Amino acid sequence: MKYTKLNFMMSVLGIIIYVTDLIVDIWVSVRFFHERQYVFGVLTVSFMLFGTLVVQCFSYSWFKADLKEAGQESHHCFLLLHCLQGGVFTRYWFALKQGYQVAFKYGSKTENFVEKQINDRVTDLSMLRLFETYLEGCPQLALQLYIFLEHGQANFTQYAAIVVSCCAVSWSTVDYQVALRKSLPDKNLFNGPCPKLVYLFYKLFTLLSWMLSVVLLLFLNVKIAFLLLSFLWLLGIFWAFKEQTAFCVSTSMEILYRIVVGFILIFTFFNIKGQNTKCPMSCYYIVRVLVTLGILIVFWFDPLYIFNADYFIPVSITIVLSLLLGIIFLLVYYGTLHPNTSEETKLDEVDGKPAQRDCRMKYFLME
Repeated sequence: MKYTKLNFMMSVLGIIIYVTDLIVDIWVSVRFFHERQYVFGVLTVSFMLFGTLVVQCFSYSWFKADLKEAGQESHHCFLLLHCLQGGVFTRYWFALKQGYQVAFKYGSKTENFVEKQINDRVTDLSMLRLFETYLEGCPQLALQLYIFLEHGQANFTQYAAIVVSCCAVSWSTVDYQVALRKSLPDKNLFNGPCPKLVYLFYKLFTLLSWMLSVVLLLFLNVKIAFLLLSFLWLLGIFWAFKEQTAFCVSTSMEILYRIVVGFILIFTFFNIKGQNTKCPMSCYYIVRVLVTLGILIVFWFDPLYIFNADYFIPVSITIVLSLLLGIIFLLVYYGTLHPNTSEETKLDEVDGKPAQRDCRMKYFLME
């Protein structure tokens, strides 16, 4: 797949959003500590560390695997860069440097293996950004919504954190889908912007509804909310082990991957094995609808006035409408706009033929 100037500009936009998200998170945490809201400050920093540490682990393991595959030894400087939380920036540097040469200098003279190399670099970044979004961005978004509803107002930094988190989720979701389609030859590309927008709205609306529902549950009882989320996390991990995912080469990294997949499944559904998941997806969103309605019913019959009551009705309407719109966009996307795989690939998947490990994305979260 050819790497174009538009692809390069999208990569530039990606690092801008990544840096902006990082700066806003640090800004918000500093403000919390300055205002002596230590619990919120510690939670913000914890979400940041959790996300970035996991991302750095995967990034370094991929660097080692790529160097080993190329017959080269792992350099200690890469380990140091990742220990200093610079793994993603290092990847962006290599991707932008090579991408600029391919898109603006070489043009049509670029050889196929160079095109594949830059596309692989961009693909790795899209996977890491997806990890970071759901490990750090989603919990951060829930926390900021909780604070907003609790106090009935928010300062500029909190508004900025909410907006940037939404942008990060939007960007990483669509960017991941585009990278998935470009990296795997058995996947058809999106036919225009319509499928991308419908997929984006499906993810955003279902996620928004669930975020607000979790926030309401936190107001109802923090322990119950924690137990529910922990139970869903364990269910996700169990499903990942049951499906026997094969994303990582080492056993320890595969276990970490399955733990991370379980955490991501708390917020949204992904096909973790590249198989037909019509039944699991249906069960997933049926449970999501039932839990959401259950939370709303409890609040309607036993309203709590912990946060500003003026927000309860608008929040409830937003939850119901966003969930309904999300399900509608889901049905439209998978019913009419989903770029289906080729017939040959479907037969291979059913027969269980081993595929060559030529692209990490082939074993990553599918759609």
